[in-house]
Amino acid sequence: MNRRQRAKTVIELEPRRTTATETARSPEKTVEPDPLYGVVLLKTALELKRRRDGSPEEILRSVLARMRLPEDEFRAWLSQQGELSKVLGGGES
Repeated sequence: MNRRQRAKTVIELEPRRTTATETARSPEKTVEPDPLYGVVLLKTALELKRRRDGSPEEILRSVLARMRLPEDEFRAWLSQQGELSKVLGGGES
């Protein structure tokens, strides 16, 4: 070994232990937002502005079909957003 080189030190890290408070908080039923959900909303808004013949429901379904995103997961995320689902016609039920 050269006099200027240092010996490499290898440190093995222990895995992180979960505490009782972390395990108590974890079972929440939230839908992970797909980054494309915002794009779906934007495309739906543009289609609504461009095409006046279709209902918001039909246009939303066609945008989701074109983007190949599951409609039920998107609707679950949309219901978490509150008033936004009423605007797109999902808040009647």
